Amino acid sequence: MKEKLKKLLSVFWVFFKIGAFTFGGGYAMIPLIQRETAQNRNWVSDEDILEIIAIAESTPGPIAINSATFIGYKVAGVLGSIFATVGVVLPSFVIIYVISGVLRQFQEIKAVQYAFTGIRAGVLALILKAMWSMYKQCKKSVFAYLIMAFAFVSVTLFDMSLLIVIIICAIAGLVFSLLTARRADK
Repeated sequence: MKEKLKKLLSVFWVFFKIGAFTFGGGYAMIPLIQRETAQNRNWVSDEDILEIIAIAESTPGPIAINSATFIGYKVAGVLGSIFATVGVVLPSFVIIYVISGVLRQFQEIKAVQYAFTGIRAGVLALILKAMWSMYKQCKKSVFAYLIMAFAFVSVTLFDMSLLIVIIICAIAGLVFSLLTARRADK
């Protein structure tokens, strides 16, 4: 029982730290989630992280919460998913609750505006790092590059719904995999 509680508290604390020290949402959290859960604690593998991010992005809800829930479940079952989810959400909830009362008083201060400019630049760097890490782990093929180009063009140039793009990409990947497997069997 003590070991289970220790593991649950460890899961909570890891995701609490990730939630507390990452600005910019789920994509900015990906490098920290990977480092803390795959590299530092070996709860999941680096390959698992790529799959977790793909699943977390394609299911409803924020990517950080979905990732935390999935990893928490993998580490300590249902209670692990609850502890991880609460851990990653609690810092943001507390910070937003405190800031909401005084935000209007501070938003005109130049130092605060400059700080948020710096935070945005840092978040962009974290997102690019996550993208690079995921790119390195993905299997490269002409098909993968075509899907990537389709998704990018659809979302950026044609303002297509992310949900529709994810569904189309998933169906295309499934069809491609089935056709590839069928060809290999012949």
